Amino acid sequence: MRILIVAALCLGQQSHAQDMGEGQTLFRLHCAACHGIEGRGNGPMSPVLLVQPADLTTLSQKEDGTFPTYRVVKRIDGRDPLVSHGSDMPVYGWFFEGDDVAISAQSGQPIMTSQPVADLVAWLRTIQE
Repeated sequence: MRILIVAALCLGQQSHAQDMGEGQTLFRLHCAACHGIEGRGNGPMSPVLLVQPADLTTLSQKEDGTFPTYRVVKRIDGRDPLVSHGSDMPVYGWFFEGDDVAISAQSGQPIMTSQPVADLVAWLRTIQE
């Protein structure tokens, strides 16, 4: 019973934890140089990267219509680093640290991540084709 209460509390935070407007602002400030202003992987810095940035508008499309929340969170917060950046993903990884909040993975399980990452994920969901 205690586990169900904790899970309900974590999942209940999701609707309050994510701010799409803040996520869009963070994306434009810290991600658009590589991923492009619309997230299509065509930012002005993309030609100098060893691995070309992903088209972030097709993340759900590549997963049969399901947004890959856990994979995206791990990539952004550095749990799944990307070699092309030469350091933790993102280059501004220190900026995305902060108080942990819970968001739901595609399986429904809570994922703990920082508030800025939760906001970025919320905005990324809105740009899916």
